[in-house]
Amino acid sequence: MTAQTDTSGSVTTVYKVTGMSCGHCEGSVSGEISGIPGVSSVKAVASTGEVTVVSVAPLDDEAVRAAVDEAGFELAGRA
Repeated sequence: MTAQTDTSGSVTTVYKVTGMSCGHCEGSVSGEISGIPGVSSVKAVASTGEVTVVSVAPLDDEAVRAAVDEAGFELAGRA
């Protein structure tokens, strides 16, 4: 899946993150990604490994990778 722009101009991108197993994991990943400039919302789901990010513009995948690494997990790519 690639990033999708909706009618409000925001971009939604779904990433796959490996290693999340609980709500604390979801919070750690969400918190780190939320710190990336331009991110307006993050929803991480441990059971699927998917992290949905809404931003004002497409994000640099390396910035997302660095944030996920900082949280202690691995970015597997886009879902």
